[in-house]
Amino acid sequence: MSRPPRARESVLDAFEQILIADGERGATMDATARAAGVSKGGLLYHFASKDALEAGLIERLNTLVDEDVAEITSAPEGPVEYYIRSSLSVGDPLDRAVLAVSRLAQAGNPAAGHALQRMRERWADAVRPHVRDDAALNLVLLVSDGLYFNNLLDATASGSVVPTGADLDALAALVRDVTRP
Repeated sequence: MSRPPRARESVLDAFEQILIADGERGATMDATARAAGVSKGGLLYHFASKDALEAGLIERLNTLVDEDVAEITSAPEGPVEYYIRSSLSVGDPLDRAVLAVSRLAQAGNPAAGHALQRMRERWADAVRPHVRDDAALNLVLLVSDGLYFNNLLDATASGSVVPTGADLDALAALVRDVTRP
């Protein structure tokens, strides 16, 4: 009997959520199967080991980064402005994958660390042709990092420090203008 295609994604969703909430130690095969609502045999059908499960999550991240790079390079407002604005995306599939893979990297998984490094390089490669030099590229990347980090803080604190609306428009335009070739 074939497994429904959604079962594999449900297992990855569960593993991802456990990693985010409880870290790598809490993300056992048993906990993942329970959270996904599948038997241990069902989990093993899709992922024969925890290493395979981790590789599946890294593969998910790589696919989401491919999609994000395509969005960056085709954005009507331009790659720099899109990249700045998309830094405020928290809780979307890419963000969840980044957080979960970060947990694996923190636990010493070299493939996870490499995937995160490659993600950053791919974003830089997508933005690089649209800025004047490496200093401008670093400015875009660091502003993006700051927006992302502060947006995460806003999720748990009162009093927003993250620009929105017209303030975000002004920031994105300023970064675009300052870094333009």
